[in-house]
Amino acid sequence: TVCQDRRNMIMACTGIENIDEAITLLEQNNWDLVAAINGVIPQENGILQSEYGGETLQGPAYGPTSHSTAASSASSSSSAFRHVVPSRQIVERQPRMLDFRVEYRDRNVDVVLEDSSTVGDIKHILENELQIPASKMLLKGWKTGDVDDSTVLKTLHLPKNNSLYVLTPDLPPPSSSHSGALQESLNQNYMLIITHREVQREYNLNFSGSSTIQEVKRNVYDLTSIPVRHQQWEGWPPSATDDSMTLAVSGVNFPCHRLTVGRRSSPVQTREQSEEQCTDVHMVSDSDGDDFEDATEFGVDDGEMFGVASSALRKSPMMPENAENEGDALLQFTAEFSSRYGDCHPVYFIGSLEAAFQEAFYGKARDRKLLAIYLHHDESVLTNVFCSQMLCAESIVSYLSQNFITWAWDMTKEANRARFLTMCTRHFGSVVAQTIRTQKTDQFPLFLIIMGKRSSNEVLNVIQGNTTVDELMMRLMAAMEIFSAQQQEDIKDEDEREARENVKREQDEAYRISLEADRAKREAQEREMAEQFRLEQIRKEQEEEREAIRLSLEQSLPPEPKEESTESVSKLRIRTPSGEFFERRFLASSKLQVVFDFVASKGYPWEEYKLLGTFPRRDVTQLDPNKSLLEVKLYPQETLFLEAKE
Repeated sequence: TVCQDRRNMIMACTGIENIDEAITLLEQNNWDLVAAINGVIPQENGILQSEYGGETLQGPAYGPTSHSTAASSASSSSSAFRHVVPSRQIVERQPRMLDFRVEYRDRNVDVVLEDSSTVGDIKHILENELQIPASKMLLKGWKTGDVDDSTVLKTLHLPKNNSLYVLTPDLPPPSSSHSGALQESLNQNYMLIITHREVQREYNLNFSGSSTIQEVKRNVYDLTSIPVRHQQWEGWPPSATDDSMTLAVSGVNFPCHRLTVGRRSSPVQTREQSEEQCTDVHMVSDSDGDDFEDATEFGVDDGEMFGVASSALRKSPMMPENAENEGDALLQFTAEFSSRYGDCHPVYFIGSLEAAFQEAFYGKARDRKLLAIYLHHDESVLTNVFCSQMLCAESIVSYLSQNFITWAWDMTKEANRARFLTMCTRHFGSVVAQTIRTQKTDQFPLFLIIMGKRSSNEVLNVIQGNTTVDELMMRLMAAMEIFSAQQQEDIKDEDEREARENVKREQDEAYRISLEADRAKREAQEREMAEQFRLEQIRKEQEEEREAIRLSLEQSLPPEPKEESTESVSKLRIRTPSGEFFERRFLASSKLQVVFDFVASKGYPWEEYKLLGTFPRRDVTQLDPNKSLLEVKLYPQETLFLEAKE
């Protein structure tokens, strides 16, 4: 069809290898092939001319001039594009695509438009995205100042990437209650009752409010095998205009909403009808499964797509025989699985089965998961279908990654089979091992759901390969319900145990702190006593030293002269700081130092006390101690008093 031709051509011209990305790019450009390539390939690459609509894409000239004429509207060539060497032709310039990132409060909206569009066109797009009337918007951030809604973007000479912001002065700020209601809607679970029109079968699917319409359609593809772009829906609200919208804001009824889906009819159409159908907003391919459907329509077997024989898909075994290390065996299993069935598959745990048990069952109760063991068998006719259609379905992969630890083993080789049965007997008992041993080859692959308990590991379910995506999902969900109930009990027990341990830890900590305080108090008292003892020792030593000095001075004093002495005698009366007096007679010829020694022998050393005279007031300790009492005028008598030095 024309849609497939355009998809293949854009992949060939741009080098895009992902089919989904190519279709998304075409839809963003309204299935305009030239515009889509223009958005990917820089214009410096030359001129590309479309044979679908006579449009051309011009790059820089390769000669002195660059002109071309409009191409013819149709061509019999098998290629949709051809390189056109610039010559003396007139080229009709393809409109530029401009990218705008528009900020409004806590949201960012990306808008892509041709430069022939107006400012009003941007507001209309923002009106749908932000649910704000265009008349209430003020679009700011233009490099050339404010513009009106009729301004053509081309006249503003804008760069390719632009940043704008929206002001709504006429609208009140969003209330916290509205934000809370929206958050509550995102956390709610919606029940979608979807009727498959062709087979008259109903599916009751639970989705969170944060799930998008696109995710719903992908899950329906897994259930009905109708690719997303071939799905024809009835029952979506009028506000659900974009597949990227979440269910919470799409307008679907809560808690239940009914929808109908069927396969879009594909009669022989004209080119105009094909182009009109290809631009439908819900025609978005999002699964590699579409390629298999397209191939079977042309009689191509799954194993022979793109000229590859089915025997070539099995170049090496999934797992080496007699592998010594389970981790290395799982690495080869994962690599071979990816090469056969693609990168969209469960994340297999790399390590031994015991390590998988440890990861799934022996953490905190809130972090525990179910263990899913996938048993592969290359000789089973169900293996390829089960792996490609069920195990690699995005809904199954997502559910397993969120709720399970997935471990795998290859049962094809007898040695590996015997090794797993030994591990199975050790961990699950002989009954489970015998159940797996009696499974026939055509009943493989097997999917074991294991739940860890306090004393043992319980096998909740053994799923055989002859199942469907919805049945597999339902059995996984049923196992998850059993596990969730057990997990809540474990969480309760763990919380109570942690509460008891916390109380014990708090008591132990309080006791430890009390001991530390007592020890610190005792150590402080010991330090204080030691300090007092040290100071007392120093005081005693000082007193002993002073007493020794006093005695030495007292013994060195000359004898006191008698009153009837014939020599000149000076009588000194000395008043202490406490008010006491002591008197002594000295020879007038004695040196002043003798007086100082006498005072020191009484316990008042001259280094600490000064000796003051009364009339006139003077500091005798400042006088020359080698002078006589007569010379310093302390004759025939004098009253002195002692005063401590500062």
